[in-house]
Amino acid sequence: MADNHHRYLRETDLLDFSHPALVDLVRERKWKALSEYDKIGSIYVYVQNEIVFGFNAKDSMPASEVLRDGFGQCNTKATLFMALLRSVGIPCRLHGFTVDRVIQKGVVSGGLFYLAPKNVIHTWAEVLYQGRWLNLEGLIVDKKYLRALQARFPHVSGTFSGYGVATRNFRNPEIDWKGGDTYIQKEGVTRDYHSFDDPDAFYREHGENFTGIKALVYEHLVSKLVTKRAEKIRLG
Repeated sequence: MADNHHRYLRETDLLDFSHPALVDLVRERKWKALSEYDKIGSIYVYVQNEIVFGFNAKDSMPASEVLRDGFGQCNTKATLFMALLRSVGIPCRLHGFTVDRVIQKGVVSGGLFYLAPKNVIHTWAEVLYQGRWLNLEGLIVDKKYLRALQARFPHVSGTFSGYGVATRNFRNPEIDWKGGDTYIQKEGVTRDYHSFDDPDAFYREHGENFTGIKALVYEHLVSKLVTKRAEKIRLG
């Protein structure tokens, strides 16, 4: 591996892949024994569907805490995904953006929707595979949640924005690992912050979506209510 790729394998405060919970998970799933393609794919499917779509207390959460929660959104899932990839030797980095908050409307409702800034922080993992950096964003919502959403809007087939989704192909979005890019919220992007070595560097520069009193309200009230709302949607 090229020397300049080693920085994409480092452990950080947020990418804490030596935490016992992550070490145990990697060992139990036998991910280190897989091919490069299958390492990426198996970890991708795990984060997509076993870490269900929900809203953690904050964005800058260590991977071990995301794993403990058992749910996540774009930013926290990207952190866990990256930590697991690095633990099995797959180089990865973080790409930062903002997205229009309208993509969360429906799962975030009422006055809670207006608590968030108009443009909210959004990230996805970029993974180095066969000499190319791939954008793997499509793991944000679990398939059970997406199927329930499709059932809720049976007449929509093309562009859809809301409930944690922003895609031009609502019936068949590019969410499966096949060796290329995957997306589920890309159509909501409003600003590109480019790539960072790790989530730690991104949050040091750009902060989080909520600060001060709003951060406390989000952590102790909003995140819990919205996660319950996502689960209700998932269950139909």
